[in-house]
Amino acid sequence: MQFFRSLIAVLAAAIPTTGMPACAVQSGPGTTALVELYTSEGCSSCPPADMQLGELHPDAQVVPLALHVGYWDSLGWRDPYAQDTFARRQNWLVQLAGRRTVYTPQFFVGGDEVRASAMADEVRKRNGQPAQARIRLHARAAGGDALAIDATARSNMDGAALYVAVAENGLGTQVRAGENEGRRLGHEHVVRIWLGPFELHDGRVELRRNLPLAADWQRARLEVIAFVQDQRGGRVLQAVGAGQCGS
Repeated sequence: MQFFRSLIAVLAAAIPTTGMPACAVQSGPGTTALVELYTSEGCSSCPPADMQLGELHPDAQVVPLALHVGYWDSLGWRDPYAQDTFARRQNWLVQLAGRRTVYTPQFFVGGDEVRASAMADEVRKRNGQPAQARIRLHARAAGGDALAIDATARSNMDGAALYVAVAENGLGTQVRAGENEGRRLGHEHVVRIWLGPFELHDGRVELRRNLPLAADWQRARLEVIAFVQDQRGGRVLQAVGAGQCGS
Protein backbone atom coordinates (compact mmCIF):
# COMPACT_ATOMS: atom_id res chain seq x y z
CA MET A 1 0.00 0.00 0.00
CA GLN A 2 2.84 2.39 0.77
CA PHE A 3 4.23 1.82 -2.75
CA PHE A 4 0.94 2.92 -4.35
CA ARG A 5 0.60 5.98 -2.09
CA SER A 6 4.16 7.06 -2.97
CA LEU A 7 3.65 6.49 -6.68
CA ILE A 8 0.37 8.43 -6.80
CA ALA A 9 2.05 11.35 -5.02
CA VAL A 10 4.91 11.38 -7.54
CA LEU A 11 2.61 11.30 -10.55
CA ALA A 12 0.24 13.90 -9.17
CA ALA A 13 3.13 16.33 -8.76
CA ALA A 14 4.46 15.74 -12.26
CA ILE A 15 1.60 15.13 -14.69
CA PRO A 16 -2.11 16.06 -14.63
CA THR A 17 -3.67 12.68 -13.84
CA THR A 18 -6.59 13.56 -11.59
CA GLY A 19 -8.80 10.53 -11.01
CA MET A 20 -6.42 8.13 -12.72
CA PRO A 21 -5.35 4.84 -11.11
CA ALA A 22 -1.81 4.22 -9.86
CA CYS A 23 0.93 4.11 -12.50
CA ALA A 24 -1.24 5.80 -15.10
CA VAL A 25 -0.64 9.01 -17.03
CA GLN A 26 -2.43 11.01 -19.64
CA SER A 27 -0.97 13.77 -21.78
CA GLY A 28 -1.87 17.43 -21.39
CA PRO A 29 -2.46 20.24 -23.88
CA GLY A 30 1.21 21.17 -24.23
CA THR A 31 3.89 19.03 -25.86
CA THR A 32 6.11 16.94 -23.62
CA ALA A 33 9.58 16.74 -25.16
CA LEU A 34 10.92 13.26 -25.93
CA VAL A 35 14.71 13.25 -25.42
CA GLU A 36 16.56 10.35 -27.05
CA LEU A 37 20.25 9.71 -26.41
CA TYR A 38 22.06 7.24 -28.67
CA THR A 39 24.97 5.97 -26.64
CA SER A 40 27.34 3.06 -26.09
CA GLU A 41 29.53 1.69 -23.32
CA GLY A 42 32.25 1.32 -25.94
CA CYS A 43 32.36 5.08 -26.61
CA SER A 44 34.74 7.15 -24.48
CA SER A 45 32.86 10.41 -25.08
CA CYS A 46 29.48 8.94 -24.03
CA PRO A 47 29.66 8.95 -20.19
CA PRO A 48 29.20 12.76 -19.87
CA ALA A 49 26.13 12.56 -22.13
CA ASP A 50 24.82 9.61 -20.10
CA MET A 51 25.15 11.72 -16.96
CA GLN A 52 23.36 14.64 -18.59
CA LEU A 53 20.44 12.43 -19.59
CA GLY A 54 20.38 10.88 -16.12
CA GLU A 55 19.62 14.27 -14.60
CA LEU A 56 16.26 14.31 -16.40
CA HIS A 57 13.17 12.68 -14.94
CA PRO A 58 9.87 11.87 -16.70
CA ASP A 59 7.32 14.62 -16.10
CA ALA A 60 5.05 16.99 -18.01
CA GLN A 61 8.06 18.70 -19.64
CA VAL A 62 10.39 15.89 -20.68
CA VAL A 63 10.59 12.13 -21.19
CA PRO A 64 14.20 10.83 -21.45
CA LEU A 65 15.33 7.63 -23.18
CA ALA A 66 18.80 6.05 -23.45
CA LEU A 67 19.07 3.85 -26.54
CA HIS A 68 22.28 1.84 -26.56
CA VAL A 69 23.76 0.87 -29.94
CA GLY A 70 26.14 -1.97 -30.73
CA TYR A 71 28.29 -0.61 -33.53
CA TRP A 72 31.11 0.13 -31.06
CA ASP A 73 31.26 -3.51 -29.95
CA SER A 74 34.01 -4.25 -32.46
CA LEU A 75 36.47 -2.29 -30.30
CA GLY A 76 36.49 -5.10 -27.75
CA TRP A 77 33.60 -4.41 -25.38
CA ARG A 78 30.07 -5.65 -26.03
CA ASP A 79 27.46 -3.24 -24.69
CA PRO A 80 24.98 -5.43 -22.75
CA TYR A 81 22.13 -2.96 -23.32
CA ALA A 82 22.53 -2.50 -27.08
CA GLN A 83 19.80 -3.51 -29.51
CA ASP A 84 19.95 -3.50 -33.31
CA THR A 85 16.54 -1.81 -33.33
CA PHE A 86 18.07 1.30 -31.82
CA ALA A 87 20.81 1.60 -34.43
CA ARG A 88 18.17 1.26 -37.16
CA ARG A 89 16.05 3.96 -35.56
CA GLN A 90 19.05 6.28 -35.24
CA ASN A 91 19.83 5.83 -38.94
CA TRP A 92 16.18 6.48 -39.79
CA LEU A 93 16.11 9.76 -37.85
CA VAL A 94 19.34 10.94 -39.46
CA GLN A 95 18.09 10.08 -42.94
CA LEU A 96 14.77 11.88 -42.36
CA ALA A 97 16.78 15.02 -41.61
CA GLY A 98 18.65 14.67 -44.89
CA ARG A 99 21.95 13.95 -43.18
CA ARG A 100 24.42 11.07 -43.28
CA THR A 101 26.35 11.19 -40.01
CA VAL A 102 25.46 8.72 -37.28
CA TYR A 103 27.55 8.91 -34.11
CA THR A 104 27.54 8.62 -30.33
CA PRO A 105 26.65 10.39 -28.19
CA GLN A 106 23.85 11.82 -30.31
CA PHE A 107 20.83 13.62 -28.84
CA PHE A 108 17.41 14.03 -30.43
CA VAL A 109 14.62 16.14 -28.99
CA GLY A 110 11.18 15.60 -30.44
CA GLY A 111 12.72 13.73 -33.36
CA ASP A 112 15.27 16.43 -34.27
CA GLU A 113 19.02 16.20 -33.65
CA VAL A 114 20.32 18.74 -31.13
CA ARG A 115 23.65 19.54 -29.50
CA ALA A 116 23.93 18.62 -25.85
CA SER A 117 24.44 22.27 -24.95
CA ALA A 118 21.17 23.24 -26.69
CA MET A 119 19.03 20.47 -25.23
CA ALA A 120 17.40 22.51 -22.45
CA ASP A 121 16.41 25.30 -24.86
CA GLU A 122 14.95 22.80 -27.31
CA VAL A 123 12.93 21.13 -24.55
CA ARG A 124 11.44 24.51 -23.57
CA LYS A 125 10.66 25.23 -27.21
CA ARG A 126 8.76 21.96 -27.56
CA ASN A 127 6.90 22.56 -24.30
CA GLY A 128 5.56 25.82 -25.71
CA GLN A 129 3.90 24.08 -28.67
CA PRO A 130 0.33 22.71 -28.55
CA ALA A 131 0.30 18.90 -28.61
CA GLN A 132 -0.85 17.24 -31.82
CA ALA A 133 -1.65 13.92 -30.15
CA ARG A 134 -3.30 12.64 -26.98
CA ILE A 135 -2.03 9.63 -25.04
CA ARG A 136 -3.32 7.60 -22.10
CA LEU A 137 -0.95 5.05 -20.60
CA HIS A 138 -1.61 2.53 -17.84
CA ALA A 139 0.86 -0.07 -16.58
CA ARG A 140 0.64 -2.58 -13.76
CA ALA A 141 2.46 -5.65 -12.54
CA ALA A 142 0.89 -8.82 -13.96
CA GLY A 143 2.36 -11.57 -11.83
CA GLY A 144 6.00 -11.74 -10.84
CA ASP A 145 7.44 -11.80 -14.33
CA ALA A 146 5.26 -9.57 -16.52
CA LEU A 147 4.07 -6.01 -16.98
CA ALA A 148 0.59 -5.29 -18.34
CA ILE A 149 0.47 -2.28 -20.67
CA ASP A 150 -2.64 -0.46 -21.88
CA ALA A 151 -1.95 2.52 -24.15
CA THR A 152 -4.35 4.59 -26.25
CA ALA A 153 -3.32 7.32 -28.68
CA ARG A 154 -5.34 9.79 -30.76
CA SER A 155 -4.20 12.28 -33.39
CA ASN A 156 -5.55 14.02 -36.48
CA MET A 157 -2.11 13.86 -38.10
CA ASP A 158 -1.87 11.53 -41.10
CA GLY A 159 0.96 9.02 -40.78
CA ALA A 160 1.08 9.12 -36.98
CA ALA A 161 2.16 6.01 -35.05
CA LEU A 162 2.36 4.96 -31.42
CA TYR A 163 5.49 3.64 -29.69
CA VAL A 164 5.78 2.14 -26.20
CA ALA A 165 9.01 1.49 -24.31
CA VAL A 166 10.06 0.09 -20.95
CA ALA A 167 13.25 1.53 -19.47
CA GLU A 168 15.31 0.76 -16.38
CA ASN A 169 17.17 3.08 -14.02
CA GLY A 170 20.07 2.57 -11.65
CA LEU A 171 22.18 0.35 -13.90
CA GLY A 172 25.95 0.01 -13.63
CA THR A 173 28.69 -1.82 -15.51
CA GLN A 174 32.37 -2.42 -14.81
CA VAL A 175 33.86 -2.09 -18.30
CA ARG A 176 36.80 -4.41 -18.92
CA ALA A 177 37.77 -3.59 -22.51
CA GLY A 178 37.38 -1.00 -25.24
CA GLU A 179 37.66 2.77 -24.92
CA ASN A 180 36.18 2.81 -21.40
CA GLU A 181 38.30 -0.04 -20.05
CA GLY A 182 38.68 0.13 -16.28
CA ARG A 183 35.76 2.51 -15.74
CA ARG A 184 32.54 1.80 -13.91
CA LEU A 185 29.67 3.37 -15.84
CA GLY A 186 26.26 4.27 -14.46
CA HIS A 187 23.12 4.47 -16.61
CA GLU A 188 19.59 5.84 -16.28
CA HIS A 189 16.52 5.50 -18.53
CA VAL A 190 18.00 2.53 -20.42
CA VAL A 191 15.43 1.12 -22.85
CA ARG A 192 14.87 -2.59 -22.30
CA ILE A 193 11.69 -3.17 -24.33
CA TRP A 194 10.70 -1.34 -27.52
CA LEU A 195 7.31 -1.71 -29.21
CA GLY A 196 6.13 -0.03 -32.39
CA PRO A 197 5.42 1.67 -34.61
CA PHE A 198 1.67 1.02 -34.39
CA GLU A 199 -0.09 3.08 -37.02
CA LEU A 200 -3.13 5.13 -36.02
CA HIS A 201 -6.24 4.21 -38.03
CA ASP A 202 -9.05 6.76 -38.23
CA GLY A 203 -7.03 8.85 -35.81
CA ARG A 204 -6.79 6.26 -33.05
CA VAL A 205 -4.91 3.18 -31.88
CA GLU A 206 -5.05 1.07 -28.72
CA LEU A 207 -2.34 -1.30 -27.55
CA ARG A 208 -2.69 -3.95 -24.86
CA ARG A 209 0.22 -6.23 -24.08
CA ASN A 210 1.61 -8.39 -21.30
CA LEU A 211 5.36 -7.89 -21.46
CA PRO A 212 7.75 -10.48 -19.99
CA LEU A 213 10.34 -9.02 -17.62
CA ALA A 214 13.78 -10.54 -17.24
CA ALA A 215 14.56 -11.94 -13.80
CA ASP A 216 17.45 -9.53 -13.18
CA TRP A 217 15.55 -6.33 -14.04
CA GLN A 218 14.92 -4.10 -11.02
CA ARG A 219 11.13 -3.95 -10.81
CA ALA A 220 11.02 -0.81 -8.66
CA ARG A 221 13.26 1.06 -11.12
CA LEU A 222 11.31 0.48 -14.32
CA GLU A 223 9.71 3.28 -16.33
CA VAL A 224 7.02 3.01 -19.00
CA ILE A 225 6.99 5.49 -21.86
CA ALA A 226 4.60 6.09 -24.76
CA PHE A 227 4.90 8.57 -27.60
CA VAL A 228 3.29 9.37 -30.93
CA GLN A 229 5.47 10.23 -33.92
CA ASP A 230 4.87 11.41 -37.46
CA GLN A 231 6.35 8.58 -39.53
CA ARG A 232 6.83 10.77 -42.59
CA GLY A 233 8.74 13.68 -41.10
CA GLY A 234 9.90 12.25 -37.78
CA ARG A 235 8.35 14.85 -35.50
CA VAL A 236 7.27 13.55 -32.10
CA LEU A 237 3.74 14.81 -31.55
CA GLN A 238 3.41 13.94 -27.86
CA ALA A 239 5.01 11.79 -25.15
CA VAL A 240 4.21 10.55 -21.63
CA GLY A 241 6.17 8.60 -19.05
CA ALA A 242 5.63 7.03 -15.63
CA GLY A 243 8.09 5.46 -13.20
CA GLN A 244 8.09 2.55 -10.73
CA CYS A 245 5.57 0.45 -12.66
CA GLY A 246 7.16 -2.97 -12.43
CA SER A 247 6.89 -3.87 -8.75
